[in-house]
Amino acid sequence: MPIAYIQRTRERYAQYPPYRWVINTEASWTPLARPLKDCRLALISSGGFYLKDQPPFKENDASIRAIPKSADPRDLRIYHHGYRDDDADRDPNCVFPLERLRELEAAGVIGELADSALSFVTLYSARREIEERAPKIVAALKAMAVDAAFLVPV
Repeated sequence: MPIAYIQRTRERYAQYPPYRWVINTEASWTPLARPLKDCRLALISSGGFYLKDQPPFKENDASIRAIPKSADPRDLRIYHHGYRDDDADRDPNCVFPLERLRELEAAGVIGELADSALSFVTLYSARREIEERAPKIVAALKAMAVDAAFLVPV
């Protein structure tokens, strides 16, 4: 079922000034230095996943959750204001494909999956995403020594 994202965003944030959509013309493309089968890969999803023993996300939350690659999908929970999570409740892999990436790791398609996947919930403020959350994600990726990231935006 299609989601009228722009209209839904306008309705959800009606109490704020009109949203200024971000246009980024400066992001550079960096090709992989080696084949994917030799890379350490991180999963990053804005799907709002967290483990049942982690604190749930809350409104206007700029935090991230690190989810171990060995996590049992039955222990995953979702908090997200931007999409209906019925399908993701039935199969988290549609938004948080941790099991599929573990299969690709086992098959040798990717060299190694990072020890943790990262999940968060998007914010209304692009400034907060850039100033608050992005540095946390960059630091986590550096600490995991990844070569590439698989991004699943919601």
